[in-house]
Amino acid sequence: MENNQPIIIKRVKRFAGGHHGGAWKIAFADFATAMMAFFLVLWLLSTATPEQKLAIAGYFQDPVGFSESGSPYIIDMGGTPKLAPDKTLNPDIETSPPTPQTPDKINENDAEAAAEKIDQERLNLLLQELQNKVDQNPQLQKFKDQILFEITQEGLRIQIMDAENRPMFDSGSARLKPYFEDILLAMADTIKAVPNKISVSGHTDAQPYAGQGDFGNWELSANRANAARRALEGGGYPDDQVARVVGYASSSLFDRKNPLNPVNRRIDIVVLTKKAQREIEGEGADKPAPGAPAATPGAPGVPATPGAPGAAPGAAGKPSPSAVDPTAPMQPHELRQKLNLFEDGTLKLDEPGK
Repeated sequence: MENNQPIIIKRVKRFAGGHHGGAWKIAFADFATAMMAFFLVLWLLSTATPEQKLAIAGYFQDPVGFSESGSPYIIDMGGTPKLAPDKTLNPDIETSPPTPQTPDKINENDAEAAAEKIDQERLNLLLQELQNKVDQNPQLQKFKDQILFEITQEGLRIQIMDAENRPMFDSGSARLKPYFEDILLAMADTIKAVPNKISVSGHTDAQPYAGQGDFGNWELSANRANAARRALEGGGYPDDQVARVVGYASSSLFDRKNPLNPVNRRIDIVVLTKKAQREIEGEGADKPAPGAPAATPGAPGVPATPGAPGAAPGAAGKPSPSAVDPTAPMQPHELRQKLNLFEDGTLKLDEPGK
């Protein structure tokens, strides 16, 4: 029997995979562009001045307000967005070279506040350095209970005081004990690393001086302060960095409840702030320094003012080279010079005497 069933042939067409294009190249190009932009930002941050960084930060925090207060345009590139006049359209227009823009004048009060802040940071760094020196130096560790550091309105105060069986001077004299001289020599090298001047003062307890004649605790305290100054200079501290040497006798006791306590016999070394230094050197001569008794300089039994009759030898009375005219406006580069900053805004410690 013949089979007449039709034969059906199904043909399946197969196509080879086509080219997928260059999508990966686009992604790689985006990545390369992003990396280039990232490194450009890093480079700009490393080269921008502190003023430029402040301006950029102010713009991104408040673009509209910053442009209204700090610049007439949202983005100020130092020029003007206005078109130059076309003399072909109007021959009568006279063109003049553009005047360069000058930085905004810095308010003197803001500059003074910034200077005080930098001064405070410098003294805090010095305090930490001196504390580390006492903690790490075996020779000074034995006397750490007799050394006190504190930040005051005048500056960084270093107080070195007597102990019960460990006086700094021979009894009734200004002759230094060897250990006290070693303390001063060790500190002189650290203190002279900052440009601030110092004030050295001597103090006694309330025990009346047992000597004869007119010599008393006032003279003894002044002589001891001057002996400490000489020891600092022996350690390399510049003489012109001493702003004042003064004796207080027992007028400023450390322990007022016990006037005969040995801690009242002490030497104070104050690393002065620039403001206190200016007051000492003339700008505030009509007002007593903070903590000093109001008295007539040179009077018997009264701490002497530098440069006045009766002042202790070695007291300095020169005008400060860092004094500035308070009425003169300052430019940004002058502010950095006053604040003792590098171009990148970091703190700079000048060599003393310069």
